[in-house]
Amino acid sequence: MSKQPWALILGASSGFGEATALELARTGMNIFGVHLDRREKLPHVAEIQEKIRALGREVQFFNCNASDDEMRQDTVEQIRARLADPPGVLRVLMHSLAFGALKPLAGAEEVVSKKQLEITADTMGHSLVYWVQDCLRAGLFDWGGRIFAMTSSGSTRVIPNYGPVSAAKAIIESHIRQLALELAPAGITANAILAGVTDTNALRLIPNFEKLMEIAKQRNPHHRLTLPEDVARCIAALCHPATYWLTGNTLQVDGGESIVG
Repeated sequence: MSKQPWALILGASSGFGEATALELARTGMNIFGVHLDRREKLPHVAEIQEKIRALGREVQFFNCNASDDEMRQDTVEQIRARLADPPGVLRVLMHSLAFGALKPLAGAEEVVSKKQLEITADTMGHSLVYWVQDCLRAGLFDWGGRIFAMTSSGSTRVIPNYGPVSAAKAIIESHIRQLALELAPAGITANAILAGVTDTNALRLIPNFEKLMEIAKQRNPHHRLTLPEDVARCIAALCHPATYWLTGNTLQVDGGESIVG
């Protein structure tokens, strides 16, 4: 009896995570989703799950803090139990967590605190490693697994108030490279996905986000912003078994936005 393929999406209730959950469901995967939402957002979370079920797939969402050690470990244990019967395997782990401080590092009246800087780095960077570690310990992965992490151009560029998130993005790209090296013998690939400017809830938290969107539209050869669905379709394609030799990269999924000066 073949094992049922599952994807685990961290940050599954909006943006890239939501779009990827739906796209992977369309390609035949069942979906585990981790999200952190208040009561007013839960109807939308329920809609996502109904869409996945309508595609003929199984789905289980967990409303918890993905950066909390006990919550993460409890969630992984619940996933392990679910994959035991009927037999299933984790084919994809996608990290799309967006929670962090948007404040200057220095030179301003109000600057980022030590706690804020550490929470940003932990949530948007280091938490990827902890999820991978726990999933491996639980025996969830098999040969051919795929790990994806969302990054941004902020990993190498600077804009006002983006310093804490910029550092977290540099961290997660470094972790992806190291995971690609260490997990190659297990047949598991790891790649960071650098999307073009996309109108998401996370983008709208950045000061002067309207200006960022307008510049992106002008630069992009397609003269539009990147859509979450654009990114989700590329991730689905990268899950094909033939991409086994593609690992350790930061892949630009932006319609050519980054090549225009």
